[in-house]
Amino acid sequence: MSSGGGPDPADLDRVALAALERVKEGMNLGLGTGKAAEAFIQRLGERVKGGLRVRGVPTSERSDQLMKQLGIPFLKLEEVDGLDLAFDGADEVTPDLCLTKGLGGALLRERVVAHEARTFIVLVTPEKLVPKLGTRTHVPIEVVPFARGIAAKNLTKVGGKPAVRKRPDGSDYYTDNQNLILDTTFAPIDDPVKLDASIRRIPGVVDTGFFLGMAGVVLVGEKGAIRELKRKS
Repeated sequence: MSSGGGPDPADLDRVALAALERVKEGMNLGLGTGKAAEAFIQRLGERVKGGLRVRGVPTSERSDQLMKQLGIPFLKLEEVDGLDLAFDGADEVTPDLCLTKGLGGALLRERVVAHEARTFIVLVTPEKLVPKLGTRTHVPIEVVPFARGIAAKNLTKVGGKPAVRKRPDGSDYYTDNQNLILDTTFAPIDDPVKLDASIRRIPGVVDTGFFLGMAGVVLVGEKGAIRELKRKS
């Protein structure tokens, strides 16, 4: 399945700046992984250089390195009782703010950080908006290496077509947690809650790319504008 066209850098910067308006002095922030998250981290670094005092929890080694380059103070989750805000991108967003995430390989840490935030703010560009999950891209499933075969077999039983994620040199891709990812293609998904539950019952599955009922706000960076989507209560 094609992942569609890439985001417009101008739209990424526009949504990063809109997200930055929500950051206040002294906040503890979750900082995601991927193009939208990195655009936000870059802009946040500029504000920190200008005197803004915040601390951030990175969701990947890549984001950690970017924070260090920009001088954004590091924070461990166990040091505080929750985060004020978490900012991250998404690979798909439905009208009811269900998400798929994980094309950047950091889905497990992204979930942990988002869960600890009082508000989880998702930054996307228009091509990520879909009618149903599974429309635009596959669903990443993180599995322990020992279970790669049994997990793949059982993902097929629930309607998926799994493939072990590879690096450009053809070797297996390992997450920062030293797990594998099975990129699993499904037909557009009518009931992601049911499918997510079925996948999580498979032995060896660590996490899925379904982020359901987690996003508080989705900011969409469009040509000359920002659209704000909120989950219906």
